[in-house]
Amino acid sequence: MTPAGVARRKMILVVENDDRLRQTISLHLKLSGFATREARSGMEALGVLDRWRPDLVILDVVLPGIDGRAVLAELTSHPATRTLPVMIITAAETPVDDVEAACVLRKPFAMEQLVEAVHSCLQSIV
Repeated sequence: MTPAGVARRKMILVVENDDRLRQTISLHLKLSGFATREARSGMEALGVLDRWRPDLVILDVVLPGIDGRAVLAELTSHPATRTLPVMIITAAETPVDDVEAACVLRKPFAMEQLVEAVHSCLQSIV
């Protein structure tokens, strides 16, 4: 429970199969005041989301097994996760016009851009 007058840290699930990038994103978000959890695949992300409800999911499109599009479709098909905001991160050549996500950030990006995009995305969905 958060004491009165103290804002709860926003929680973010980082779903990225590249271990180094996922850990770097998570570290920068933690240093920026967010709480994070990590998943390296679509299946792992869905398992985490069964037990934990973040304020935002950062989701790579290209993942092993179930890709980001399938994860997003799964989330939007269930009432409990339908309104969960998702920020897609993807390589510049990957088209995402057909993906209905709260925000999109193209790779490569600087960590400062990511943190800025997360703040912007969270503000836009309030």
